Amino acid sequence: MLVFPNCKINLGLHITGKRDDGYHNLETVFLPVPWQDALEVIAAPGAAANIEFTSTGLPVSGNIPDNLCVKAYQLLKRDFPLLPPVKMHLHKAIPMGAGLGGGSADAAFTLLLLNQKFRLGITTDGLIKYSLQLGSDCPFFIVNRPCFAEGRGEILSPLILPLTGFIILLVNPGIHVPTGWAFSQITPATPVTSLKQVIKQPVDTWKNELVNDFELPVLKAYPQLQTLKAQLYNAGAVYAGMSGSGSTFFGIFNPGTVMPVINFYPAYLVKQFVLP
Repeated sequence: MLVFPNCKINLGLHITGKRDDGYHNLETVFLPVPWQDALEVIAAPGAAANIEFTSTGLPVSGNIPDNLCVKAYQLLKRDFPLLPPVKMHLHKAIPMGAGLGGGSADAAFTLLLLNQKFRLGITTDGLIKYSLQLGSDCPFFIVNRPCFAEGRGEILSPLILPLTGFIILLVNPGIHVPTGWAFSQITPATPVTSLKQVIKQPVDTWKNELVNDFELPVLKAYPQLQTLKAQLYNAGAVYAGMSGSGSTFFGIFNPGTVMPVINFYPAYLVKQFVLP
């Protein structure tokens, strides 16, 4: 069985408080974007190990037992001991450590795939609870539609966003922003205006009101990203911002825009999509 885990961007992100469990409370708007990995799982009855994991595409860092896809399988195997051994292959196309949630998507899609393929009967709420054990962004990918998110990111309220037909340009500069460092730069606070209200306003008002708390310290630490953001606005983006803790930036352009040639630094990875 083959699935295609997609990435996400954050339309604004506020860190609203530090929790007793060491995590942070936040509010953000998640938007799925069709930049995809590919994940295949086949049953391997009689295999010596429960799971055989391989990967191609972008290098996947870390040891195989620490891979989120493998952890997702082991999480379900604990509660569903009859889950058979499998061979799992991941083709990685979404950059890692980029604020796009690619690893979280792979983990969530593993849960969805195993649940469907082996008829485990886990409800959506159950899958969300499993996914939260793998990462704070993972629950979103179980729902995988525009959502306002609170808590660690697991309290999800679906949204209808006025973005159908808009063009989105994603630019990944290949800079890895350490998540721990990014959180250390933030003083949590309740925003004056919730993103839930800002996101309902016309897109052309977002430039001055839709804020990602991580963006200011990241731009200060990596000033070349300020140039990247300016390039998106100079090219006609109605909104440009950073996703997650970075370093991927995105520009949203009006439907039907004839996209100009933008002279990004050659090493930057650029993807363009029309939003459904």
